[in-house]
Amino acid sequence: MSLDKLDHPGTALLVLEDGRTFRGESFGAAGETFGEAVFSTGMSGYQETLTDPSYHRQVVVMTAPHVGNTGINDEDPESSRIWVSGYVVRDPARRPSSWRSQRTLDDELRDQGVVGISAIDTRALTRHLRERGAMRVGISSTETDPAALLERVLASAGMAGAELATEVSTKQAYVVPAAGEKRFTVAAVDLGIKANTPRMMAERGIEVHVLPATSTIEDVRATGADGVFFSNGPGDPAATEGQVELLRAVLEEGIPYFGICFGNQLFGRALGFGTFKLKYGHRGINQPVMDRTTGKVEVTAHNHGFAVDAPLDAETETPYGVATVSHVCLNDDVVEGLELRRDGELTAFSVQYHPEAAAGPHDAAYLFDRFCDLMGGRL
Repeated sequence: MSLDKLDHPGTALLVLEDGRTFRGESFGAAGETFGEAVFSTGMSGYQETLTDPSYHRQVVVMTAPHVGNTGINDEDPESSRIWVSGYVVRDPARRPSSWRSQRTLDDELRDQGVVGISAIDTRALTRHLRERGAMRVGISSTETDPAALLERVLASAGMAGAELATEVSTKQAYVVPAAGEKRFTVAAVDLGIKANTPRMMAERGIEVHVLPATSTIEDVRATGADGVFFSNGPGDPAATEGQVELLRAVLEEGIPYFGICFGNQLFGRALGFGTFKLKYGHRGINQPVMDRTTGKVEVTAHNHGFAVDAPLDAETETPYGVATVSHVCLNDDVVEGLELRRDGELTAFSVQYHPEAAAGPHDAAYLFDRFCDLMGGRL
């Protein structure tokens, strides 16, 4: 069928909470949606982005102009559904071109009820968010009056103060078996875990017990865990209490700990540090981070709007040992990793970025090996 015979989309309206308005074409499902407007700089991996639970209640603006080129398949999702509340692209592919594609991005968004908008100036929108900061937004294919949509945007919930991990976490514990010979058992607290995380652990001989976000220290002990892992996830770390108390119990017992993203923020809180909301956050697969323990620079994948407020060049005494900043973002000096040592020995560590990134650089995959070394007493 020729392209001129394809269905033409209807109109759509995007309104930011400060009143900035964009008009474009409907993309995905018809209707109306609200969330926090954020932008992602990745040029690939849109399927992994859409299905990352960390994007719950966020409207993602893609800075790359062409999105949907490789369609959608059943192998690459990071979870069982799309989590973004809305999707913004400039030039969606009219037709995917990949031997792995099973359906179009537009069809997937429509089937899962995700409202989007296309054919707008995403460069202008991204520059606006960089200058003004992430903010609430509404997208509608049914409303034509910006003032009316703005009223509903201003009435919608913000991200600050939102506790969302329990909304995306598994309800039932499950086990991902080790690939080959089992070396360790890890209790992984699901705060919005991505499928590739237990997969990368399993490749290293780890049997992963994925636990709900509401799990207790008794649940962790019941797994016979050699180590505890806290995953990525959405929401404001300052609004999370139960998981912080669980982590403090883990640290008190001296169980080796590794955290990623939200797991880094909660680690910081457990150690007594505060957290704060970044102006527009880090989202993409091209962020430079220095591992200060080795001096190496890694290109890393990010998805976070909050960060840990910890001193970059000082040791901090905590009830569980001495905490230091192990990784730092080279763009803006944001804390990207923490270490905890007791009597000079490493007992726990975390990073703010994503070493498990499926669509992205793999520079930081060594952190899973570091976790194994920690559990094996080789650090």
